[in-house]
Amino acid sequence: MTTTENGTNSAPKPRVSTAKTLPSGATQSTTASAELAEVFAQQRAVFDRNRAPALHERRAALLKLQRLIERNRLILVEAANADFGVRATFETEMSEVVGTISIIRYMRRHLRSWMAPRRRAVSVWYRPAKNRVEPSPLGVVGVVSPWNFPLHLALIPAATALAAGNRVMLKVSEFTPHTSAVLKRLIQENFSPDQFYVSDGGGEVASAFTKLPFDHLIFTGSTQVGKLVAKAAADNLTPVTLELGGKSPVIVDENYDIGSAAATVAWAKLYNGGQVCVSPDYALVPRGREKEFAIAARQAARALYPQAAGNPDYTAILNQRHYDRIQAYITEAQASDLELINAEDPELGRESRQLPLTMVLNPPADSTVMEDEIFGPVLPIIGYDSDHDAINFVNSRSTPLALYLMSNGKQRQQRWLTRIASGSAVVNDLMVGYLQNDLPFGGRGGSGYGAYHGREGFDTMSHLRPVMYQRAIFGRTGGQMLYPPYGKVADILLNLMRRI
Repeated sequence: MTTTENGTNSAPKPRVSTAKTLPSGATQSTTASAELAEVFAQQRAVFDRNRAPALHERRAALLKLQRLIERNRLILVEAANADFGVRATFETEMSEVVGTISIIRYMRRHLRSWMAPRRRAVSVWYRPAKNRVEPSPLGVVGVVSPWNFPLHLALIPAATALAAGNRVMLKVSEFTPHTSAVLKRLIQENFSPDQFYVSDGGGEVASAFTKLPFDHLIFTGSTQVGKLVAKAAADNLTPVTLELGGKSPVIVDENYDIGSAAATVAWAKLYNGGQVCVSPDYALVPRGREKEFAIAARQAARALYPQAAGNPDYTAILNQRHYDRIQAYITEAQASDLELINAEDPELGRESRQLPLTMVLNPPADSTVMEDEIFGPVLPIIGYDSDHDAINFVNSRSTPLALYLMSNGKQRQQRWLTRIASGSAVVNDLMVGYLQNDLPFGGRGGSGYGAYHGREGFDTMSHLRPVMYQRAIFGRTGGQMLYPPYGKVADILLNLMRRI
């Protein structure tokens, strides 16, 4: 039995079988594709029978999801640790558990006002009509989630879609098999597949998933894969929200304390092993202070993690492939005789994939470490000669998902902010802008498009339908003045319309 928000019980609906015998000649991918199509058809049929779930139904679904996380948090923490090899318990609790529950609670509290019709002005010539914008569910929403926060970045888009009254199909990452397996099991045990369905599997399953004719599709991941997702969705004219990351810069203004900036950057760069889409990707500091900044960041990193290797609070790189990719940036920098400053000997954590903070001073703009999204604890530090140079450096590259500005004084801050494009921005802090429940979150240009979180997320996953309610008396009298045959009254009205 399942329990609704008001405490009443409802019998679970029949589930789609996930344990099927493969037909002769069938492959795992074709069977998965068939199941995806079956679930989609089932969700569409159920939605067509109930196109406007009531407030209490939506809140009940959100509460069920919230309690699912609360009751299974230790299992989820253990699964994340198994996936990463070493995943700081605090970071999993903070980002995956508390961060997810906080947003779901916020949605539950504000859902009534979000669902309410929104009054709009009526043109003087059509009064006494009423204009409203009325949010309505889209239908079936698809979510493709990444591996770096396998719970939070799966459930927040899904919860937002449920809040907007939609059915949800979620494709979880194959690179975090333990967390994905736990999440899939918990959703299967608590939700009917015609409301919320979870699919796992690899790239072939993901490809079949993104080709379904969703009413909206949300993808979080790399820019390269994001382009493929957008192309697949385009065949069905499916609207897409892409959260792609990119190279988010930190700009340290000349009037800001260099040690304070370095300490904040060190914390943010090492959180989740640097495997965060809004992690600072490089730092711009006043020319001549690059080494001073690096030494201060090294001291801060050592204070946070006296030893990275073997430290259960220091999150490891997810797998060997990603570890080797990040190590390649360091190897290239060494081959180019660039100055590197490490928080500790990287060889100490090689076996556990715990790579310490490694700073690269003034790498060339065309080096790999300055072209790729690093997604790890390697930080390029680049000196700039003037505000103009720093601004041009950022704007000449792909638009970042986040801009971090360390600067004092409102005029100085606004000078920077108004001249640099970014998906979001945080002044005098890092990454915590993402955690603000009432702020939308999304990219721009190369960092994606569309936004969710808060009311904007609800709106993204709703159709904001404009509705005009005309008074019956106007339709019988005033409106007919504009009907043919046109005469003097129509001419008078046209003359008035030209003037007002």
